[in-house]
Amino acid sequence: MMRKLYDRGEGRLKDMDEAGIDMQVLFIGTLSQDEVRASEKLDASDATAIAKTINDGLSEVVKKYPKRFTGLAALPMGNPSQAADELERAVKELGLKGGEICSNVRGEYLDDEKFGVVFERAEKLGVPIYIHPRQPSLAIRKPFTDYPGMHGSMFGFAIDASLNALRMIYGGVFDKYPGLKIVLGHMGEALPFWMWRIDNRLHRETVPRFGKKIKKNPSDYIKENIFITTSGMFFIPALLCAYLALGADRILFAVDYPMESNKVAVEFMEKAPICDSDKEKIYHLNAEKLLGL
Repeated sequence: MMRKLYDRGEGRLKDMDEAGIDMQVLFIGTLSQDEVRASEKLDASDATAIAKTINDGLSEVVKKYPKRFTGLAALPMGNPSQAADELERAVKELGLKGGEICSNVRGEYLDDEKFGVVFERAEKLGVPIYIHPRQPSLAIRKPFTDYPGMHGSMFGFAIDASLNALRMIYGGVFDKYPGLKIVLGHMGEALPFWMWRIDNRLHRETVPRFGKKIKKNPSDYIKENIFITTSGMFFIPALLCAYLALGADRILFAVDYPMESNKVAVEFMEKAPICDSDKEKIYHLNAEKLLGL
């Protein structure tokens, strides 16, 4: 598995060809728990240097296979101003198509005002930010870790990523940066399922409004500022929920390779009971527009 994860050449291309996948978007995903602990001990300058090295290497891969790979930049979010500058360098100088960050930064969540400089820069550059889930912060992790695996990709990842997205909505991030585009994997980390209830409970008279006063319904921000991918969620009912809640224009085909199978991901979409024109949007047209391909 790890060999495939770090293969950015012929082995990966072979797997793509066998499944009929023309292009992949590459980025450095969430870290293992041991790596998280180690990385969070780094000072800001070390983290920035590592991000630059990662992005330079990714850029070389994209240049070598320009018709097969594109990429999102790793951002050193421990220092938001440096992360914003690195996003701009990666987009303007390296040709990468956006940024990728984890769903919490040393236990801090993305609605914190200090992270606004990154979102402001992404909006200005017109590129998306992919929020890759990680284990919930230490403050809320204990109930998950009592049962092995629950804190990770089984459940905890989705909780942390969707919590971040909702905090960004309620914190007014999208009111401040209305052009900001966020991408969530795993069929939107369950947000399409919860949209009606989130709106309903925000406006019930028996429940006081919380967070900053926002201009729209939470579901409006989900539909206007968030794109979702099919990565690692090959379940027809989940796809149909997202399709009916968001529309085909907000869904991007993805695999979560090599943690998931390219072939299974493609077969899942081929069998999906939606029209061919909408499948084309999901397969590639939406990504081409979002990423400027």
